[in-house]
Amino acid sequence: MKRVKFLGLECIEVANDHLSLLVTISLGPRILSLATNTSDNLFAVLPEATLDCPGVGPFRFYGGHRLWYAPEDPGVTYLPDDSAVEVESIERGIRLIQTIEPKTSLQKMIDVQLAGDRASVEVRHMLTNHGDRDLTLAPWAITQLKPGGVAILPQCTDLTDDNPTLPNRSITLWPYTDINGDAICWGNEFILIYARMKEGKLKIGFPNPMGWMAYWIDETLFVKRADPIQDAEYFDHGSTCECYCDPNCIELETLAPITCLGPGASVEHLETWHVHENVGWTDDLGEILSTIEQDRPQ
Repeated sequence: MKRVKFLGLECIEVANDHLSLLVTISLGPRILSLATNTSDNLFAVLPEATLDCPGVGPFRFYGGHRLWYAPEDPGVTYLPDDSAVEVESIERGIRLIQTIEPKTSLQKMIDVQLAGDRASVEVRHMLTNHGDRDLTLAPWAITQLKPGGVAILPQCTDLTDDNPTLPNRSITLWPYTDINGDAICWGNEFILIYARMKEGKLKIGFPNPMGWMAYWIDETLFVKRADPIQDAEYFDHGSTCECYCDPNCIELETLAPITCLGPGASVEHLETWHVHENVGWTDDLGEILSTIEQDRPQ
């Protein structure tokens, strides 16, 4: 395993002929960089960005990909993960194991496994309860991407019943979201989020039966998939996918169902990432949708 420095942190490169990822061993578990062999890092780089965890200290973002757990509670969600992680080699990848959080008795783990023949990676997120009481939570996988592109959020258009009398979709909005802002383009089939904000922030959540979200920037398309569980309960008004944006980054986020995690129990949440180059932008999203269709699980 090749070791490199990134943002002053010790990292390990996980790579195949198509993709290169940098996972840090200095803290986390985190994935700090994702690049193809011909493109720059797609992830945001935020070495100075922090959130305050009340009574504890700052949570440091750095950018890239992280594992949190819902519901969002500053005193728990923002617990710093500044301790070094344990590293294990797995088939075609690496496992990152966090030390047990003293406050919650939870332990985070991320497996990163590259496909052998394409620009694709599986990211498996795990939470284990090492405490002596039940915890109600949901794994929450968050990817911070660099600004300048467009996020594509698919919307359900199927009927709920034979007669179009019941609602077929919902949108969850956070209090700071300006629904009239020019960063949001509302469409019947897709909501587009333009990552070009000069100030402010926004966040949108929604149940996503399609299971994918995408981000297009500079002819490169990042597609993130996580299968929703039918009839399961989700936090944030039933959101399985969420998108946050501010001037420094845009986040594509997926959630697992609400879980009562008993002592000694674990829960997993799997994402699959695909990266495509030389993808053009058209207003009807034709080339992008055709490319995304290639990634559909068989």
